[in-house]
Amino acid sequence: MITPCLPHQNNIQQIGYKLLSMLDFQGKKAENVEKTLVSACLWNDSIENKSSAYNVSPQTVRNYAEEQGVEVVEKLLEQVRKISLETLKGEKEIDISIDWTTKTWYGKPVEGLGSSEKGSSWNYATATTKHDGKVLLLAFVTQVNGMTKDDIVKVLVEQVVAMGFKIRLIALDAGFYTVNVLNFISQFNYIIGVPVGDVKVYEEFDGEYMTNSKRHRRDEQVKFRLIVYRREKIKRKKKVVYFARATNLDLPKKEVLRLYNKVRSPIETSYRNIKAFLPFTSSTKFVFRTLIFVLAMVFYSLYTIFKGVVRREEFRLLLILLFPGDLFNLENFLFKLINMLINVIDLFLGR
Repeated sequence: MITPCLPHQNNIQQIGYKLLSMLDFQGKKAENVEKTLVSACLWNDSIENKSSAYNVSPQTVRNYAEEQGVEVVEKLLEQVRKISLETLKGEKEIDISIDWTTKTWYGKPVEGLGSSEKGSSWNYATATTKHDGKVLLLAFVTQVNGMTKDDIVKVLVEQVVAMGFKIRLIALDAGFYTVNVLNFISQFNYIIGVPVGDVKVYEEFDGEYMTNSKRHRRDEQVKFRLIVYRREKIKRKKKVVYFARATNLDLPKKEVLRLYNKVRSPIETSYRNIKAFLPFTSSTKFVFRTLIFVLAMVFYSLYTIFKGVVRREEFRLLLILLFPGDLFNLENFLFKLINMLINVIDLFLGR
């Protein structure tokens, strides 16, 4: 009979202490603010709802975050990078995937900061790599108005290179397909998604292609290898959909597509896991929302340490046990905890 190797209690406790030390707020209410933020992440609840459990007002939490958030975010990102570096110890060359995720709220728009025209959402871009089945976060940037797509890519690549890695392959979503991005990533081996509507090739294709951007002169256009392939989607009736990729790799078509999926696909799962730890807030302040997103990234990075040992929700419940002062949703918590214990017992009994 094979039994699962669960995380030792001391390891979980160390993570709990590490979480609080990472936040490092200063002030009389600092500890209460830190516990409120951590608890909201663990319960995937609102900051405003959790604050009363730690005898602090929602406004106090917002004030701390807005006044000290920039420094705290930098320290949190440094911890994320340390976790990834420790996991990648000995690796010199890596494949990276660059993508962004959008967080939208419904309320008063914020002018001049949001990356959407209405100012009601922000894009958070990351560079990740996959190692031993784990998607590791390496670089992070918040897109704001005025920041171009090639600006985002350059910042993320610079952060990865500054960590001491050589980029073996870079894969990007079709949202980054621009002449300026293509010019920049041409110094690496790359595969980037291409909107079929932009190239207007609606058939199987594998050959040379040149961009035809109206914003650039002819001598500024970029040549690359374009691969277009079809995929049948079946709902009520079959529908053929075409997808395109741009690359500078001299490999068989199937190998290029396989590499793109291998490097790119895991990032979608990582964003889902990050958002599973993302708390809610009524605040539309830029620094506050960036802080809670980065804090959720920290939780995800810590979770990767135990990935394969416990599932995400089990990891969450184990950490919740470190915060017994939070009695909100106790009935729901006990129900989930009992289910988790039943699952663990089933594993031990080999059912």
